[in-house]
Amino acid sequence: MELTSSYRQVEQIARVRARNFYYAFVLLPAEKRRALCAVYAFMRHCDDITDGDSSEGEKHELLRCWRSQLEGALDGDCRGNPIFPAFLDSVTRFSIPSRCFHWMLDGVEMDLTVRNYETFEDLYRYCFHVAGSVGLTCLHIFGFKDQIAQRYAEECGIAFQLTNILRDVREDASLGRVYLPLEDLRRFDYSCKDLTLGIRDDRFRRLMNFQADRARGYYDRARTLLTLVDRESRPALWAMMEIYGRLLKKIVRSGYDVFGKVIRLSPFEKCSIAAQALAMRILPVRGAGN
Repeated sequence: MELTSSYRQVEQIARVRARNFYYAFVLLPAEKRRALCAVYAFMRHCDDITDGDSSEGEKHELLRCWRSQLEGALDGDCRGNPIFPAFLDSVTRFSIPSRCFHWMLDGVEMDLTVRNYETFEDLYRYCFHVAGSVGLTCLHIFGFKDQIAQRYAEECGIAFQLTNILRDVREDASLGRVYLPLEDLRRFDYSCKDLTLGIRDDRFRRLMNFQADRARGYYDRARTLLTLVDRESRPALWAMMEIYGRLLKKIVRSGYDVFGKVIRLSPFEKCSIAAQALAMRILPVRGAGN
């Protein structure tokens, strides 16, 4: 009964909070869908801590407690939070390495102390922790045999995070965070102050186009993953890649008008992608955005 209630709760969290991913979750067999909802609920709580109204010191303490509760849950003590019975069952059922969740916590802790990144290599380390780790977690649920799939799962997560960074430039700048590498800002003679002021000129468009090209490179490489996961998981993965790939295209087509309202896909567009994925019987190798 406790496990059933826990799964019911994580599915509700995913249904309400996973604005993009849930459209793909529903394409999976029930067991895999529930597992993705369980790990999503854990990761959602990580983000909620860092995005909350608590002081920085309080957030550090909340994350420390959450990490401690995670370690307890992985050892079988699920009393820390009602999502943990479903979480532990999913981690065990799909042999998800515990390090994936510690990587995620390391990443969200970086948001409390790091306000900008000097180089792309620096930014990549952050993206790996908050998104590459998610790609690797999902991979274990999707199912795979060839170990090279882990490389492409990481790159898929990086592609998604780079897209999120482009979408959220305005919001992040308002919080004093700059996720565009500072070396790239200098390359295009654009400053953090320009970013805070929302200046969208040719310098900014060239800067953003450079970032979009980089993201597309990760999408291109990640497409190989579509052929490496279990066949029953491919429509869900394709839908995830298609949603984020189209989001990136939408940002580019707007002329990088990211200082206005947030650019996103409509529920109709996401439902259309899910319906297209559901209708697939043999998934093509071509990937997101094609």
